[in-house]
Amino acid sequence: MTDIRLTQLDLGQWAWEFLRRNPDYQADYREFIAIWRALEAEYGAPPNRDFFNWSSDPRASRPAWDPEHMTGAACTTDDEDRQLIECWMGAKWGFYQFPQDPALAAWELESPINWRPAPGFRFDRPVESATDAQLVFDLTLPLSTQMEAARQWLISKQAALKRQGLAIPRTLQNQQAHWMKLLKALDANSGELLEEAREMTRTGYREILHLRSKPQTA
Repeated sequence: MTDIRLTQLDLGQWAWEFLRRNPDYQADYREFIAIWRALEAEYGAPPNRDFFNWSSDPRASRPAWDPEHMTGAACTTDDEDRQLIECWMGAKWGFYQFPQDPALAAWELESPINWRPAPGFRFDRPVESATDAQLVFDLTLPLSTQMEAARQWLISKQAALKRQGLAIPRTLQNQQAHWMKLLKALDANSGELLEEAREMTRTGYREILHLRSKPQTA
């Protein structure tokens, strides 16, 4: 891997660079591709496969709803409680396409990852830093007025932090140097950034998709 290639990645490609280093994704892919090849050997390869018998094979599908990963059906079989294994992989890991080999770097993929919309922000996480904010809403009162008051308060809070140099919006441009360090920690399996880097492979890779490619102009 060369740094010059990393500097040319877009947000989606950065997300892939972290996801492909996730040991659970790697294990899922190994299981998936072994099953896929076994199914091809038995029923033929797309587009000429015997799809009816393929989709009826228990190996070809997973539950259509996985509460652990909050994944819903993407492409179900005739049994609507099941979804094809390739769709299950995409729903679990956050993309719309055939699962990609984690051995491939972002620039080696035939086409970019078609990411699902990034998950919503969590508002119930604990306050961990000066740039975090925690608000309390009274659910017995109208939400619209509370939301507007909260919006104004957050704008004011963000402006105050920016004046202190504490709330600089994260972008691809100002984060990629740090992401390079995280990838190096992952690949070396050592260093003080290793735990942060591992968290990026678990959930942080999808948070990348929330960022702007360029700073927002005033």
